[in-house]
Amino acid sequence: MEEILDREFYVNHLPEGGTGYGAAQNAGDVVAVVTTSPVGASGALMKSLPNLEAVVNFGVGYETTDVDTARQLGIAVSNTPDVLTDCVADLAVGLTIDVTRGISAADRYVRRGQWPEGAHPLGRRVSGLRVGVIGLGRIGRAIARRMEAFGNTVSYHSRRRVEDVPYYWHESVSVLAAESDVLIVAVSGGPSTESLVSRDVLDALGPDGFLINIARGSVVDEDALIHALVERRIAGAALDVFGHEPHVPEALFELDNVVLTPHLGSATVETRQAMADLFLENVRMFMSTGRVRTPVF
Repeated sequence: MEEILDREFYVNHLPEGGTGYGAAQNAGDVVAVVTTSPVGASGALMKSLPNLEAVVNFGVGYETTDVDTARQLGIAVSNTPDVLTDCVADLAVGLTIDVTRGISAADRYVRRGQWPEGAHPLGRRVSGLRVGVIGLGRIGRAIARRMEAFGNTVSYHSRRRVEDVPYYWHESVSVLAAESDVLIVAVSGGPSTESLVSRDVLDALGPDGFLINIARGSVVDEDALIHALVERRIAGAALDVFGHEPHVPEALFELDNVVLTPHLGSATVETRQAMADLFLENVRMFMSTGRVRTPVF
């Protein structure tokens, strides 16, 4: 993508960790910022670019971009929705199967040469579970449809009831957790959902419940989760996202009831290509028409 951008447009690269552009870099010439979900665009950056008109984001999440400042300044913000829905939902199902059946743990068991010592501990059946989904947006719905195919019952929590789905809506996350064998986090990140999965929610999930997070690490109180896992107050967790990526709490490394993946949600050749295509379409469309294909507001 960077090669294509460099070939088609005049591009300046902001230094890693930079928050401002600086007069020496001809800030007044910049009309668009391109960025990725982990980095985003701060309000300070936007204010340092007097002629900025668009922030084009590679990724579906945009909580790292100061959307309020963008709205105030009349700056368009775009992301790459829909094209990664299936792959993220697939991963959520895969992680659920892995942690409930103990697949990764069993793999380690075999590799350590322990099989001759006796059978690996029993896992949990994947079909027939009560699955709770936090956040019934595009990805949440895709997860729910897949879970139905296993004969699971699905319920959900979101800020408002979704009218056109057959799943039961719970008004609070704690009640949803209490009614679930598997709790899947599929809600957007940002201040409004920070630590939404709290100690109380984990206690409601209980010692037979599993947590799956393919959303954002900030949604789960990571310290509370570690304590719940160590103390066996929940059965296990499968985590694709973390609070301070790429750094993962070392306490999780020693736990065999945890599956850890390095933010693989959209990490397939097909999906990343589709994301790149949509990202570049947003850039090209903005540069030629002043509009973006997939605005976030």
